[in-house]
Amino acid sequence: MRQFLKITVSMAYRNLALVLDYMTDTPLSKTQFALNARYADAPDLGSGLDQNNLLDSMLSRGSCRSFEPKPVPDEILGVLSAAALASPSKSDLQQRDIVILRDPETRSELAKLVDGQDWVAEAPMIAVFCGNNRRQRLLHDWQDVAFANDHLDAFFNAACDAAIALGAFVTAAEALGLGTCPISAVRNEAQAVSDLLGLPDHVFPFAGLAIGYPRDRAAISMRLPLRVTCHIDRYDEHGVQEAVAAYDKARAASQPYAKQRLVETFGMASDYGWSDDKVRQYSEPERANFGAFVRAKGFRLD
Repeated sequence: MRQFLKITVSMAYRNLALVLDYMTDTPLSKTQFALNARYADAPDLGSGLDQNNLLDSMLSRGSCRSFEPKPVPDEILGVLSAAALASPSKSDLQQRDIVILRDPETRSELAKLVDGQDWVAEAPMIAVFCGNNRRQRLLHDWQDVAFANDHLDAFFNAACDAAIALGAFVTAAEALGLGTCPISAVRNEAQAVSDLLGLPDHVFPFAGLAIGYPRDRAAISMRLPLRVTCHIDRYDEHGVQEAVAAYDKARAASQPYAKQRLVETFGMASDYGWSDDKVRQYSEPERANFGAFVRAKGFRLD
């Protein structure tokens, strides 16, 4: 209980500090402000870090689902793709591709496949990030050498490569003033998306990404305390339940959910927090057929 109260007071103090900061003559730096808004146990910036534009962009980012009605220039998309694909890749295998959807009809078809997310159709640009284990297998075919790693790791490596590229693209785009929002729902209809994009065997959609100039400034979403998700030397779950409970209360107070999920099943909660929302979300099956899709793409998941 003592730890729970300590975390709750810490969150309340930092939220109050954000308000008071606007009222003082010596405001926090933008980056420290974003850190404090994001984490109850935010670290203090070291010397020189409070004027780092990239750090500021990364810490103050938020998902954008409302865009200005103007296109993203092709040259910018080209540079962002290059930046994304310059990111780390497992063993330099480079098992990720980006499909830029310039054709409005293709974007419209993709929006239909991610049913229930109308904002996707309004995004000026959509890219789909794909895991690609096909090229590696082609190399083996061309050199007549057996591919000896036909197991789960082949799929996992390609998925991780795609994830790294997606993150790098988001960071670069938002550093240039663009807004983005990943679209995991492309995996809801993975086969249909694969058919739409003409993806061959051993190439699969990992996530979509909406890209455009933001209409409104994105909100900074509170994250779990760093002590819950950042470990030193060994994984540690000590006090995690109390920490999550405190996080629920602080987030519900400052960033309440606009609506509650599955009210017909769970009823209306008087205190609806992050953990309630996530439990309700995953109380129903989601993408249960994705494994079958991946196997149909030719992957062995042993």
